Amino acid sequence: MPEFAALSPGTAARARLVELAAARKVSLASLSALLGRNAAYLQQFVRKGSPRKLEENDRRTLARFFGVAEGELGAPAPAEEAEWAAIPRLAVAASAGPGALAGGEGACGTLRFSTAWLREQGLDPARLSAIVVSGDSMEPALRDGDEILVDTAPAAPASRGIHVVRVEDAVLVKRLEPRAAGRLALVSDNPAYPPRELAADAVTVVGRVVWKGGPV
Repeated sequence: MPEFAALSPGTAARARLVELAAARKVSLASLSALLGRNAAYLQQFVRKGSPRKLEENDRRTLARFFGVAEGELGAPAPAEEAEWAAIPRLAVAASAGPGALAGGEGACGTLRFSTAWLREQGLDPARLSAIVVSGDSMEPALRDGDEILVDTAPAAPASRGIHVVRVEDAVLVKRLEPRAAGRLALVSDNPAYPPRELAADAVTVVGRVVWKGGPV
C-alpha cells in the first residue's frame, strides 16, 4: 500500500482499514460488532482518531478477518536485532587444574559476539557468559589463560563436550562421564590428571563450553 507510506502510522492504519472495508463491502459498524464493540467504535477511530490506535486484540481480529498482516493496521514493527551481543565476562576462573575457588562472579567487562553467529549456533545471548581457564589439565583442548564462552541453558549432563561445573566452592572445567550407581567422573584431557569420581548430586553443572579463544 505505497499510497499510505508517507502517512503517520495511526493515519495509515485508519486509511488502510477504510480501504479494506470498502474492498470487502463491509461497514465499519459491522466490523465494530465483530470486535464486540459499540457500532460507532471504528467510525470514531477512523474519523476522530479515537482511540489513537487499535488495541492489540482488535487489530489481530481485523487482520485475520481481512487476511492481512497486523502491521497494515498499525502493529509496531519488530525491533531490529542488534548486530552485536555484549556477553559479560565474569570475575571467576574455571580451573583446569586442582580447583579454583569461585570468588566474586560480578561482570568485569564484556566480549562482543555477532548476534547472527550466535543465532546460527542456537545460542541465546542472555544465557551466555565468558570466563577464563586456569591451569593445564584440559590441554590441548583448553590452555591456561584461554577465554571460554559458557552456555548456561538448562540441559541434561552429557558425556559429550566440555562443561563448567561446581564442586563445593570450586569451579572446574572438565568432561563429564556418567558412572554406575549415580556417580559422575570429571575427566581431564591432560593424561597427567586422573579422572575424579564423585556422587552425581555433588556436582552442579553450570553450563557447556561452546567457544574458546586465547593467545597464539
